Amino acid sequence: MSDTDPTDRAALLLQLATERYSCRGFLPDPLPRATIDRVLAIAQRSPSWCNSQPWQITAGSAEATRRAREALLRHVQQRDQAEPAPDLDWPREYRGVYLERRRECGLQLYRATGVARGDVSAANRQRMENFRFFGAPHVAVVSTEEPLGTYGAIDCGAYVGLFMLAARACGVASIALAALGAYPEFWRAHWGLDPQRRIVCGLAFGLEDPAHPANSFRTSRASLNDAVRWVE
Repeated sequence: MSDTDPTDRAALLLQLATERYSCRGFLPDPLPRATIDRVLAIAQRSPSWCNSQPWQITAGSAEATRRAREALLRHVQQRDQAEPAPDLDWPREYRGVYLERRRECGLQLYRATGVARGDVSAANRQRMENFRFFGAPHVAVVSTEEPLGTYGAIDCGAYVGLFMLAARACGVASIALAALGAYPEFWRAHWGLDPQRRIVCGLAFGLEDPAHPANSFRTSRASLNDAVRWVE
């Protein structure tokens, strides 16, 4: 155990959690492999059911990421051949407060990037940024073993959360990309992923571009009263 004051450790964790955000504008500069390995080593400490550690991370170098970006964009733009077919079910419906939060995030992004209400063409261009990995120099695909079912995916979610905190601690920006899970067969073919594994999401990471307008806003968080119910 560290002899660091527990209050200081909690404050540092809160600082990292507050500073972390979904970066949607990256500089093109590749990261040193040592930096990436450090982030991955920290994320590997993520908890999992029965310590099964179901996540497998398929990460691309800058060159592999560039090739994947170009190929994925071509794939997605072939509408008749690229219908989304995710391995995991997407949300059936956003409603109530969940719909409100989703809309708030989307409106903030559109305002920041100059997408006018009702401008379908501009909205689609912004949507396609997901498949450009928002210009990130590195992308990774997170997958789980199919027989582990829902809880394998939950464990992967815990991994993704720790990865993004570790990245922030190492001066690296990141974003989790559910959109990359829309085309699992692309990734199996392009990066040779095991067909027995189920793709959960992608991760794009690199150095943030502080001048990019998409990085100018931060999403809100619900209060503890909204998120926690105590039973006495």
